[in-house]
Amino acid sequence: MDNKKLADLLFPDVKLTVEQIEKKYPKRKLKPGAEVTRFAPSPTGFMHLGGFFQVLIDYSIAKHSDGVFFLRIEDTDQKREVSGASAVIMDILTGYGFTPDEYELKGGVTVGEYGPYYQTERKEIYRAYAKKLVSEGKAFPCFCKKTDGLADVELKRQKNFAQGLLEEKDPCRNLSMEQIEQNIKEGKKFAIRIKSNGDGKRKIKFNDGSRGEIEILQNSKDAILLKNDSLPTYHFAHAIDDTLMGTTVVVRGEEWLPSYPLHAEIFEALGFKQPKYIHTPLIYKFNEKGNRRKLSKRKDPEMDMRYFEKEGYDKTAVVEYLLNLINSNFEIWRKNNPNADFREFPFDGFKITTVTPIFDFNKLNDISKDVISKLSAEQCYEYLLNWAKNYSIENVEYLEKQREYVTKVLNIDREKPKPRKDIYKWSMFFELFDYMFGAPKSFEIDESERKNYEKVLRNYKNYLVLTTKEDWFNNVKKMAGELGYATDNADFKKNPNKYLGNVAKVCEYIRIAITGRKNSPDLYEIMTLLGEKEVLRRICAIV
Repeated sequence: MDNKKLADLLFPDVKLTVEQIEKKYPKRKLKPGAEVTRFAPSPTGFMHLGGFFQVLIDYSIAKHSDGVFFLRIEDTDQKREVSGASAVIMDILTGYGFTPDEYELKGGVTVGEYGPYYQTERKEIYRAYAKKLVSEGKAFPCFCKKTDGLADVELKRQKNFAQGLLEEKDPCRNLSMEQIEQNIKEGKKFAIRIKSNGDGKRKIKFNDGSRGEIEILQNSKDAILLKNDSLPTYHFAHAIDDTLMGTTVVVRGEEWLPSYPLHAEIFEALGFKQPKYIHTPLIYKFNEKGNRRKLSKRKDPEMDMRYFEKEGYDKTAVVEYLLNLINSNFEIWRKNNPNADFREFPFDGFKITTVTPIFDFNKLNDISKDVISKLSAEQCYEYLLNWAKNYSIENVEYLEKQREYVTKVLNIDREKPKPRKDIYKWSMFFELFDYMFGAPKSFEIDESERKNYEKVLRNYKNYLVLTTKEDWFNNVKKMAGELGYATDNADFKKNPNKYLGNVAKVCEYIRIAITGRKNSPDLYEIMTLLGEKEVLRRICAIV
């Protein structure tokens, strides 16, 4: 068959040559060792946690090597594209401080010289390379009709695979020129498939950046390169775009490992050198029964990166938690460098974990508590207000009018050598400190203690002093002794039956009356902020 004639028949309007294309994409001028990475999401939904997991690796590899990190939107699956999804992706990247060095805003600015950065805008590039492969006898047209959304040949392949049979070659690879010309004349649509040289028996080896050497069966599938709408599959576009754009490291999920043999064959057919690959593990979580399962877009709201913003998690905490999942050395580094910026961590993207990471909210919450505890009250107020403007509009007016008071509430037990660690997301603020904005409606008092509780409160009315913390505590201690409570803890431990309790128990009763809870931040600070009049009002409402 005259492959040159076939290529001209299939692509009569493609005049752009690969030589012309490659002149527009010169080799990047980077220092030795600099890596070029990319985040290449499909705008078919939200920015998911697994994608952001890979962003951290991409960004860190590029920045630690003085390289380039760019964003490419792989929007060739237009039937599933969600309007505005690419804007959400960019907002999250910039919001977390991972702004790409190169990117394109839909209908707006383009930063970088290796675009377009939307694959649908690179359509003619893919067609030119497809034409070249056909002209070299490495690809062919496939006219298979679709049945129930799948090509007949694909249905046959699925059946063969289920029966353990080796993959068959596509029947269209054997069409004669006359048959192809007749199909074209009849207006039949066609896809372009690679003419695989694999037999499904031999194995190939490659080196994964984090897993080491991997051995896998070579490709034997005549896979689609261009769909019948002339848009490329991921497999074809990835090879062309990453080569032209100078990508040196591709970070992607381990679910792409089985596709490596096909990619290797496509790169070879195109005459391109493959980039280095890092296949990251999928993120799992434990279900109610304690069994592991993959995080699900349908079941787990935390899969959507916007979830953490809606809940008010600190962005630094989210990043540091994911760094813990990616590299176990981060936790040790953080303990040794408690006040350092996470970007100072000597992250090596080629030494990430290959163990299945387990998403754990308790761990995330602990990290977020630690991060927020280091913020000043003023910083906390600004974070809280900004969160409320987006996700708690009903509280914005109060926050703005009562800035001074809210800041003081946030500063209870905060700017100290050992600051409190109770806030891990801004959405919990008003619930956590509800007693600072109104008298409690429920009280954590055991019924067996109610008699002693009420007696302490009746007497406390006469001992309430908020001049200094020392004066306040001395008065409470004096009252406790008069009511039969131990004022010496050592004596209380030796003779517990001699007393009704100790001073701590008396303070607990007062705390419950003021906050409704047995545990809260510093009681004296709470009462000072509320004021003596409000404290007395709350006590009088009980006894």
